[in-house]
Amino acid sequence: MFSEKRTTSRQETCSDANGTMPSCAPLAVPYVPFQQNGAKKYSQTDALNNGTLFPGLNLPFKAKATGRNVVDNALSELQALEFVVAELNLYLDTHSDDTEAFELFKQYSAMEAEARKKYEETYGPLTLSAAATGDKYNWLSESWPWNYPETEGGAK
Repeated sequence: MFSEKRTTSRQETCSDANGTMPSCAPLAVPYVPFQQNGAKKYSQTDALNNGTLFPGLNLPFKAKATGRNVVDNALSELQALEFVVAELNLYLDTHSDDTEAFELFKQYSAMEAEARKKYEETYGPLTLSAAATGDKYNWLSESWPWNYPETEGGAK
């Protein structure tokens, strides 16, 4: 068993790649340490490329040590923002007292909403509800957003 003193010093010296364990974690029972508060974060594009917002959780498959590079266009920017909002949401589920993460969540949510609005104004709706509530899109005569060629639909 970990003593209280030993656990406290371990928590103070852990890097982002190491979580914390309770002082009375039982022996021989699998346990996933909690992610620490205030963990370092990737930019939204790097988060999408690496599959996580948090570098400490970036445990790539050994055969592929680096993230892929997402095409730089309006749609990939929106997807990166959506990804960061989803990652922060999951983080806040277990770290509800992390006010810095909550402020980032609000900031990225606003950025995502603005990027979605601009994208849909330019290229058309991205969801069924957006198509149902919009009045600019002629759904049967125009190309659907996912059918635009690579040079359209956000690949400017």
